[in-house]
Amino acid sequence: MTDTTFNSEINKIECLLNGFAMKLTRNKENAKDLMQETLMRSFASRNRFKEGTNFKAWVTTIMYNSYINHYRRAKTKNAVIKPIEDLSYLPGNTSTEMNGEKIILLKELKGMVNNLSDTYKIPFEMFTEGYHYNEIAEKMDLPMGTVKSRIFYARKKLSSMVGRRYDVSTLMAA
Repeated sequence: MTDTTFNSEINKIECLLNGFAMKLTRNKENAKDLMQETLMRSFASRNRFKEGTNFKAWVTTIMYNSYINHYRRAKTKNAVIKPIEDLSYLPGNTSTEMNGEKIILLKELKGMVNNLSDTYKIPFEMFTEGYHYNEIAEKMDLPMGTVKSRIFYARKKLSSMVGRRYDVSTLMAA
């Protein structure tokens, strides 16, 4: 595809592309960025476009894939994995020092985890150590749905144990 042909085709669908970018991003500035990235990518790979096929579908697919790639990068960029021993994320916890109450609370929580049966404890501990569901499923030779279910029920059991052991307002103040 020549440069002039590409430009004329883009001009025909530019309004549609802007609307699609707004629909995806729901933000004017992000839509402009997505539009620019789409135009750059489609222009760079214009020689891959097959004459006689749907140009609009080709460009919107590039836009959609660019949006998904950006979304995935942003999602993993902001992901923070905290081990179970780190209680700094609890509300009201402004220090990172371990005082006596926190040490006792941590030991009790570890004891509660150890009270779980191995069926629930092992996948839960692996998950808190940073393993992904598929890695846990592979190591334990289980279906991924079973691993997810066991981790869910481990959390539910731990929540119940904590609820029976502590008053929730006391736990949040610690």
